Amino acid sequence: MSPTTVAEHRQRVAELVGLMPVLQLPLDECLGLVLAADVIAPVSLPPFDNSAMDGYAVRAADLAGTIPVTLPVADDIPAGRTQLNALEPGTVQRIMTGAPVPPGADAVIQVELTDGGTETVTINASVARGTNIRVAGDDVQKGDPVLVAGTVLRPAQLGLASALGLARLPVRRRPRVLILSTGSELVEPGQPLQPGQIYESNGMMLASSVREAGGVAVQLRFVPDDVEAFHRALAPYLGSVDVIVTSGGVSAGAYEVVKDALVSHDVRFTKVAMQPGGPQGSGTYEGLPVLTLPGNPVSAQVSFEVFVRPALLASMGHVQVERPTARATVSSPLTSPAGKTQFRRGLYDPSSGQVVTPVGGPGSHLLSALALSNCLIEVPEDVTELAAGSEVTVRYLQ
Repeated sequence: MSPTTVAEHRQRVAELVGLMPVLQLPLDECLGLVLAADVIAPVSLPPFDNSAMDGYAVRAADLAGTIPVTLPVADDIPAGRTQLNALEPGTVQRIMTGAPVPPGADAVIQVELTDGGTETVTINASVARGTNIRVAGDDVQKGDPVLVAGTVLRPAQLGLASALGLARLPVRRRPRVLILSTGSELVEPGQPLQPGQIYESNGMMLASSVREAGGVAVQLRFVPDDVEAFHRALAPYLGSVDVIVTSGGVSAGAYEVVKDALVSHDVRFTKVAMQPGGPQGSGTYEGLPVLTLPGNPVSAQVSFEVFVRPALLASMGHVQVERPTARATVSSPLTSPAGKTQFRRGLYDPSSGQVVTPVGGPGSHLLSALALSNCLIEVPEDVTELAAGSEVTVRYLQ
């Protein structure tokens, strides 16, 4: 059987992880989520004519004659005042920024053009009608569509929703992802190592990746290489998560607990034509999407980037699910296995003439090289050698 292509496996993973439900969430829980329906303005912004300056509300006609002119200050209008007195001809009212403009006023003269008086004020300039007045609805008219479905909610969008008086927004909720790390050799960081043991790292790395993508990560670590223990470990989480992601136990050797436990379920194991990250699995377990990743740390993380991250973003309604890419020239020669898409780690600095420098070799255990990288260098499956200066696609990791 020929290997599965990267594109084919990516499509299968995307189809498994469907759209998350829509919830009405408080604004302070919506950052980074995707709006699920258009938002129509329930009020205008500003909701009333207000002053753009600290100064004096005036009738422009009263300043059309000899300047300077001294006029009585009939009232003070702080921001937040709800009861207003009409401005009588030949008078002014002192007004603060954001305060409502009183009936009869058609301009605001900023305080810097006056002597700042409180009983009477001397005004040193004339103004045109409308000066320094923010007209009701100048920003948003009631009934206007202001945010469209599919918008990623950033601080500005949430600020607008709050300014419109909206306490909640309809969004697709964050997927809850169970990260399961298998291997009897795994030990919790901070504990002493025995011969043949290693510190568990995939769980931390993948859980952090889920959170960075906007999901909720639930970690289940140190599942031993035992099929019954695997099933027992999963059971308490089946009603509370949306996706299961495992790492390890999917290769062709003995003690491949994930494959042994899931092969009788609706999970298909395959070889994907990529390096690193060839052994992959996908399907369902008790109705939940399951994505099984290789156990070598670089393989697991590259697999997450290529397959899992786009699917999680799509499940939240994101339109843009891929990392940004760029074209660059590679600083040194590279070789790649025939028939496989290779993802090499690299450092890319656009300011250096769009050159990408490979970091470390192709080995799937070289985690330090991944930690020092800011991109993946993609070598297509039909390319086996690249000379220094060859053009490549780089996929940002940051």
